[in-house]
Amino acid sequence: MGNRLSKIYTRSGDNGTTGLGDGSRVEKDHPRIEALGTVDELNSTIGTVLAYDIPEIIQTNLHKIQHDLFDLGGELSIPNHSIISESHIIFIEKALDNLNKDLPDLKEFILPAGGVATSHCHMARAICRRAERRCYSLAQNSSVNPAALKYLNRLSDLLFVVCRVLARHENGSEILWQPTAK
Repeated sequence: MGNRLSKIYTRSGDNGTTGLGDGSRVEKDHPRIEALGTVDELNSTIGTVLAYDIPEIIQTNLHKIQHDLFDLGGELSIPNHSIISESHIIFIEKALDNLNKDLPDLKEFILPAGGVATSHCHMARAICRRAERRCYSLAQNSSVNPAALKYLNRLSDLLFVVCRVLARHENGSEILWQPTAK
């Protein structure tokens, strides 16, 4: 493999545009760049979760998801290109089922809080939902792989379950929402 990033600055974005993987240029606030940037933010936040002492099964799953999100970013950077497939969705669903099977039923809302890994995972979950919204916005006027949209939807569910597991790992339990009495 050659040097893909031998020169970090190109000056080509100084005019408010950025290059896509197919060589075309779009405005830096184009819906495609918003979607791509949010997927990158999600991947970075998952990297933050991985910086903590978390169970090995979660580490393994999140490392694979980081690679998948990089693939999704590549997909988004080339219009009409697809990488994410049904097999990616199946992986998420199996991981979700595996982590969720030992958790107690959830009868109350939980607060997006807990230890540092749990709190960062809640941030990742919220960013994942934003990434899904950005991809749906892009899909209003551009072709977006339906599997990518489904993947992000399932991933936000998985991250919620990971938060529940991490809350137990770090604090022993989740923090339940206490509604204000009227």
